Amino acid sequence: QVQLVESGGGLVQPGESLRLSCAASGATFSRYAMRWYRQALGKERGLVAAIASVGGSTNYADSVNGRFTISRDNAKNTVYLQMNNLKPEDTAVYYCFAPRGSGYWGQGTQVTVSS
Repeated sequence: QVQLVESGGGLVQPGESLRLSCAASGATFSRYAMRWYRQALGKERGLVAAIASVGGSTNYADSVNGRFTISRDNAKNTVYLQMNNLKPEDTAVYYCFAPRGSGYWGQGTQVTVSS
């Protein structure tokens, strides 16, 4: 069993930054990859970024590549999503996901980008 708790969302203006955190417990965090997804109102949930368990290789959706950075601190059992130059279209609920077994989701954190 894996528990994931996201934090760090909020309301920001276009061009500003936020850093999301996802704290994991209940399993050996360093052994599995992690992902961030987002779901805007009325839209399907989509992959934002992913990071491997070993080596730290990363992948990003085209819409965030160059603006968002995913990272992990295995000592703290935490994965991060640094979001820079935020745009209104980044407004969504952001979820972290552990692709282990049947998969585990966090509860989500709201990010709103508006002037």
